[in-house]
Amino acid sequence: MRKRLFLLFLVVLMVLPLAAFAAPARTVIGLTLPGLQFPFFVTMKDDFDQMAAKLGVTVVYIDAQNNSANQVSAVETFISMKVNGIIISPMTTDSQVPAIEAAVKAGIPVATVDRKSNSNRVLVHVGADNVEGGRAAARYMVEKMGGSGTIIELEGTPGASPAIDRKKGFDEVIAQNSGVKILVSQTAEFSRAKGNSVMENLMQAYPNFDGVFGANDEMIIGAIEAMSAAGVDPSTKVTAGYDATPDAMTYIRQGKLGATIDQFPGKQASQALTYIMDYIKSKKSPPQKVIYIAPQAVTSAQ
Repeated sequence: MRKRLFLLFLVVLMVLPLAAFAAPARTVIGLTLPGLQFPFFVTMKDDFDQMAAKLGVTVVYIDAQNNSANQVSAVETFISMKVNGIIISPMTTDSQVPAIEAAVKAGIPVATVDRKSNSNRVLVHVGADNVEGGRAAARYMVEKMGGSGTIIELEGTPGASPAIDRKKGFDEVIAQNSGVKILVSQTAEFSRAKGNSVMENLMQAYPNFDGVFGANDEMIIGAIEAMSAAGVDPSTKVTAGYDATPDAMTYIRQGKLGATIDQFPGKQASQALTYIMDYIKSKKSPPQKVIYIAPQAVTSAQ
């Protein structure tokens, strides 16, 4: 009996190290986003983490804190860690190109979400069609204004692809409607606080306006708060934001905001992670280099 127990003990000692050695290592993905001070990116990260958990992926997250230099350092950290893949929403189209290409050179595949990079070394970009989203916001405003009126436009961070594309689509549709005019277009850098202060100043320079478009919900909410503080009832103006954040949906229910554009951040992140995992596991390339998710306008009627 003692001999049997001894032999069993030896087998266990031999099998345990082998089992540990045979256990597959978890895939590690580095994730860096412009900043969790933006509700849009909070939603994106939450859904990304849920998908990573389903796939058995370890996520190392570094917040860029709305600073391009921080994001470069984040990618450099991922490279030194030798992560299996990197997913990034670049601060601007150009700022992260050298870091992204250094990662690819090190053998680490990189995917972008929401915001594009001007590097052709990216495995895949998954994002919303922001040009079409800008068009959708403009079509909503033109219709609500009855084809005539004046608009204040708040742009996003200069150089960021969503800011560029949303403005392009919005301005394109407005230009096709001769009765609607953009009084002024100015950046508020995707920030609620700046949306508030910029709107305060613009209302003094352009007191007679019919609508306001904010290229994200943070800016339009800041603008609405500025209107309310100045005694202007936001429900008397045609307003549209972009991102369908929880705060924006609350403002819509309260009648303070007319519409927002939903670009499905969780779906963007989940698809990007799926594509990069397919590549890591089997070198399977995505079906296309750029994959767009169609944005949709959301109003109180929906």
